[in-house]
Amino acid sequence: MDISIIQSVWTVVVMVLFVGIVIWAWSGKRSKQFDEAANLPFDEEDALIAAKTISKESTHG
Repeated sequence: MDISIIQSVWTVVVMVLFVGIVIWAWSGKRSKQFDEAANLPFDEEDALIAAKTISKESTHG
């Protein structure tokens, strides 16, 4: 086998893998999961704020 054939096959394999990942990421089935994952930082921030508020209230009283 010539090195150029190996490079060509590798290029095709990587391109097919890339197209597969793009199709997986943009599929309608995954949109709910990705929306939930996108909002995780905001949920954690709200939980931290709530925990700090609760701990401040318990020390005052």
